[in-house]
Amino acid sequence: MKVIVEKDYDSLSKTTAQFLASKIKIKPNIVLGLATGSTPKGTYRELIKLHREEGLDFSKVRTFNLDEYVGLDGEHPNSYRYFMNVFLFNHININRDNIFVPDGKTKELEKYCKKYDRLIEKSGGIDIQILGIGTNGHIAFNEPADELSTGTSIVNLTKNTIRDNSRFFKSIDEVPKTAISMGMGSILKAKKIILLANGKNKAEIIKKLIEEDTITTYFPASFLRLHPDVTIIVDGEAYSLIG
Repeated sequence: MKVIVEKDYDSLSKTTAQFLASKIKIKPNIVLGLATGSTPKGTYRELIKLHREEGLDFSKVRTFNLDEYVGLDGEHPNSYRYFMNVFLFNHININRDNIFVPDGKTKELEKYCKKYDRLIEKSGGIDIQILGIGTNGHIAFNEPADELSTGTSIVNLTKNTIRDNSRFFKSIDEVPKTAISMGMGSILKAKKIILLANGKNKAEIIKKLIEEDTITTYFPASFLRLHPDVTIIVDGEAYSLIG
């Protein structure tokens, strides 16, 4: 795994956006795997800026999001589809037919999960997958557990993740308890993976990811060690416990 340490969150965001922009220019119909949460917001802000100021063209780009809460439709302000619209899609010239976010309101969940993986395969696979990392080491909504799903599946969220995500809701009771999530196998099929982390609250988990060399389902991020092309981009605070 390659590690890039930026001085602060803004630098992390600019570096990531510039890298993605360079790849979009080389391959206009690139397939991007996208994440939600506070960490990638800055990257999306910078991509919007590059679109507006430099004409970065998203018209042929295809995107697949990692996950979505079960039970929330795309109009719900706490859904990940709504998040992506607000922080990226509404501000660039992407073709809406090329946007794929799991449908949290689908009635046949298991069939839908298999369909989502087939859509990714039909697109030619994900060229670059953007990831965040949870404080418990989860990737997407692949939580520490006895077993992890290889493909997209329905997952039960841990108390830790529900607590972490409660800041986006009026109360912890409103946080959904299940989600649709790409599996670790789906994620590892991406040609390149970029993991982003910032802030002191991510320092311990980043130290664990970088310094340990075992693989366990109780630390889902450890499976990234199996991938041949992973870049970790962190700010100084997230890297502060290393060395």
